[in-house]
Amino acid sequence: MPQERLNVIALVSGGKDSFFSLLHCRKHGHSIVALANLYPAGDGEKTEEKEDEVEVEMIDPSRSPNSTPMTGHDDDLALDPDSFMYQTVGHQVLPLYAAATGIPLYRMAIRGRAQCRDRDYEASGSEGDETESMVPLLRAVKERHPEADALCSGAILSTYQRTRVESVALRLGLTPLSYLWKYPVLPTPAAAPADDNDDGSQLLRDMEAAGLEGRIVKVASGGLDGSHLWERATSEAGAARIRRAMRRFGSIVRGDGAVLGEGGEFETLVVDGPAWLFKKRLVVPEEGRIAVAEAGGSSSLVLRGARLEEKKAAVASLEGEEEDENGSVREPDLLDDEFRRLLRRVEAGAGPDTAPVVIPEPHRPPSLPLGTWSVLDPDGGLRTCCFSADDRDTSGSVTEQTARVVKKMRSALSEAGLEPADVISTVVILRDMTAFAAFNEEYGKLFSRPLPPSRVTISCGDCLTDRCLMMVSMTLPSTAGTAGRRHRTGLHVQSRSYWAPANIGPYSQAIQVPIIPFGSGRGGVKAIFIAGQIPLVPATMTMMMGSERTFLREAVLSLQHLWRIGREMKVQCWTSAVAYLAPSSTTEDKAKVAAEIWRLAHATTEEEQEQDEDEEEDEQGPDPWSSVKFNLDQRQQQQSVSLPDWKALKSGRGLPPPLFTVEVEALPRQSDIEWHAHMGLAGVDEGSVEMVCDAEDLIGGGRAWHVIVRSGGREEEEDDDDADGEDKNETLFVHTIVVAADGWEAVRRKGLYQKAMRRLGCGGDEWRTEGRPYLVYDVGGGRRAAAEDGKKEEEEQEEQQEEAEEDEDEDGGSGTLLVPCRSIWSSRGQRVGSVACYRGTIREGG
Repeated sequence: MPQERLNVIALVSGGKDSFFSLLHCRKHGHSIVALANLYPAGDGEKTEEKEDEVEVEMIDPSRSPNSTPMTGHDDDLALDPDSFMYQTVGHQVLPLYAAATGIPLYRMAIRGRAQCRDRDYEASGSEGDETESMVPLLRAVKERHPEADALCSGAILSTYQRTRVESVALRLGLTPLSYLWKYPVLPTPAAAPADDNDDGSQLLRDMEAAGLEGRIVKVASGGLDGSHLWERATSEAGAARIRRAMRRFGSIVRGDGAVLGEGGEFETLVVDGPAWLFKKRLVVPEEGRIAVAEAGGSSSLVLRGARLEEKKAAVASLEGEEEDENGSVREPDLLDDEFRRLLRRVEAGAGPDTAPVVIPEPHRPPSLPLGTWSVLDPDGGLRTCCFSADDRDTSGSVTEQTARVVKKMRSALSEAGLEPADVISTVVILRDMTAFAAFNEEYGKLFSRPLPPSRVTISCGDCLTDRCLMMVSMTLPSTAGTAGRRHRTGLHVQSRSYWAPANIGPYSQAIQVPIIPFGSGRGGVKAIFIAGQIPLVPATMTMMMGSERTFLREAVLSLQHLWRIGREMKVQCWTSAVAYLAPSSTTEDKAKVAAEIWRLAHATTEEEQEQDEDEEEDEQGPDPWSSVKFNLDQRQQQQSVSLPDWKALKSGRGLPPPLFTVEVEALPRQSDIEWHAHMGLAGVDEGSVEMVCDAEDLIGGGRAWHVIVRSGGREEEEDDDDADGEDKNETLFVHTIVVAADGWEAVRRKGLYQKAMRRLGCGGDEWRTEGRPYLVYDVGGGRRAAAEDGKKEEEEQEEQQEEAEEDEDEDGGSGTLLVPCRSIWSSRGQRVGSVACYRGTIREGG
């Protein structure tokens, strides 16, 4: 599928990032139809006009000025009017960009102030926010350029900036493009210097290679002072000087983008670029560069007398330079080094160049003393509600059935004292994947606020019961109230980038919540629910094409998406996962490939294990004078989280969490694979996680995997006058997988989950009845043929219906989602009949 050609409005501030993002738009064949800029309002300009009163200035390249006055207003020498959203320094020369580039420039004064200062932007109720200034500006551009269908910006690490641009773009029907998003963590060229400590310097080198010349026009912190003003930042020499200054100040933290000015350390103005874009270069005479000292040691330049100069080299036609243009803009490799190595290892098999992989055997350490633990919350502080169109309303179109299901979801939330914004994640099962667009339109009406729930979508075809077109489950907090909502965070990237696929629509890449009752939000263990990941190429949002599209490459790419999102959310380990597969004559082989990829993603070589052990034995601590360790603050510690984080595990180190491959009817975008991690864990202390695996003969007819997370004694609340510190008993969160050759009904009758929990030391009568799965994969599901005991299909379906009625919540939603499958395969390549997922919280002492 060829990449679509978009007509892009480029938001430009004059800085290096917005222009470099523009270059990447052209790299992907998009056309730049207009530049758009917001500048600070002067004393004589109103900042609270109604939209129909706003003046948008259009600067035609053929009639735009070629210089700015050497003299100016005294107001220009006032402090730079800092904006939370827009770069404003150097705005005096912005009108010259129209003539310099030959692209029309639209400008408007910023209206309002930063009223909504939340990281994730919500347009409702933010009418006076400075973000809304983009709306009338871009509407004016669209009136003059009705073909415009995309908006690009230079966001790199700022979620604050990105979410605001995305909000405006999507409301105006524009596709958001942020090709620089997470650029510092993307693969670097093999020839890149190894001494920059992953600080983002490669981006500055890439800008230089593309011909972009960005000069520093403001310094604010990080060891930079007035001597750095007008220095070229987009060069190897400039990047080196910035690094040296910041290291002396101790302000470089891996991955925080300080070397790029992401924390406001400095701002730049682009004065030149590749010839296809900049027909002329901007020149500012030395006497026109007036330094202004600001509070806190900041300094900025007021620029006067700027002019345009013809370039010395002849400017070729745009069409003639297309090939050179694309060659000068480096596109990050699709795969990270670790996943590229993983791909090669699977392709090569056990070749001589493959390091030996250490995978410990499954084991069951004596984790819990028998008979000393009791149920605190059989659902682990989380609640699952499942909905489908029942016998009374299964008729009608997909839109009608979706509307009925959404109505049930609203009712269930209302009865539980919750709102749609409380929903953590959803799983959607469709009969026919071609109905996804119609379903999505109705489903999206439920989630209009920022950070909608993460979502996994599959199709199960005729495995669903007659006339049922869909099933939806949603994961909720077990208690209502605003406290839980305050601590619910997540990631919702809707812009195209090189990092991971954009989620345009009513679902986030990830949602994070505290695992109740592990704390008060000041820390503690977090559960992360990540959307299903398919092998889309992030920059194009298309599937791989030609010889590149193999199942192995798609499986590796989509797993990398899961890993990148997981690392961004500080996931330290997974509880379990499923790889959904589309029907194929080679399903068994694909299941083995997926299992091998999962295993290698968790594998540690003997050399790496020895290195980790050496680090643990080294008790000397960091050198207090080391430039790298000088600033060991919380940001740096957070950046150092690895996935998997073996130090978090007390037992089971090197042992991958259980993975199952599940064959269903179809997947989104006709993908062959979709990864679904059931839960990620973050905020886990060292040595507080155990992976426990029971052998088949230990629980009578099945096998159980447990991931046990220890919380320690409950901390006293500083602001709780009633806290007396008496409750010091240890609390554990336990995630359990029960897998059996039998179908789900047989597993339920045998009480395999209760047997497995009793082996962990959870005794008592409550385990005879407590605990139901939140998710079950069952071969055939409601369509399964007669069971081995001779029960007819109709009788089995009736029993399943009775079970659903028993599990029915007061709000009408079942507490278990049953996924009917074509086949299920274990990580050992064995066919199984069912897999059931449980979660619960237990406490020491009964």
